[in-house]
Formats: sequence, C-alpha cells, structure tokens
Amino acid sequence: MSKHIISTDQAPAAIGAYSQAVRAGNTVYISGQIPLDPVTMEVVEGGVEAQIRRVFDNVKAVCEAAGGDLSQIVKMTVFLTDLGNFPTVNEVMAEYIAQPYPARAAVGISALPKGVEVEIEGILVLDD
Repeated sequence: MSKHIISTDQAPAAIGAYSQAVRAGNTVYISGQIPLDPVTMEVVEGGVEAQIRRVFDNVKAVCEAAGGDLSQIVKMTVFLTDLGNFPTVNEVMAEYIAQPYPARAAVGISALPKGVEVEIEGILVLDD
C-alpha cells in the first residue's frame, strides 16, 4: 500500500515534523489542527468559540484537499485545555457536521501548542 501526503494552503502549514494529512488507501489520517489562521499562521482572536470554529475550518480544508468532506470523517479526537468548553465544541460541531456524527473522544490536557485551547485530529474514509 502506498501513502500520499495531503497538503493545502487553506489550512495552516505544519509547524513541526509532520504532514497535514496522510492518505493510505481510502483512509486519510488528519493531523491535529489548532486554531491558526492559514495566511498569518497566528492564533485567531475572539475566545474559545472562535478557536473551535477556526479548527473546524482547518479540518474541513484538509478534508477537501484529500478529496472528501467533513461528512466522511469516521473518528475525531478533541483535545481541550478546559473540558468545560466541551459543550461549545458540541454546538459548533453540529453546525459543521450533520448526523450521523463520527465516533469521537474528548481529552482534557494541560497545554497545547502556541497556548491554544483546542486541537482536533480526525480519520476520514473516502468513497472508492
């Protein structure tokens, strides 16, 4: 099986030794996206809801670069520095992804890169 690197300028460039996403067969593994503006590479302003929206925009852009869309995500992992923000993740997610929702985990952690409050990674399965 070969792997293909997915990259788009519509999502933030990688800030480390990783790819935005990797496709293996029909499965795309999307690296954790944080709320960076892809043009400025700066953290978006406006609080946690703005950060969550930017993350979903970034994940959406990577899905599209892979030839898919958010509805094809089968698994997401949400990392939050404050699990009290989980209801906001649910509200925003429902605006971006319709039911049936993907499998998902939420993990509370002490810190994220660049001091952001949220990071989301996902697994996308493309149609044949």
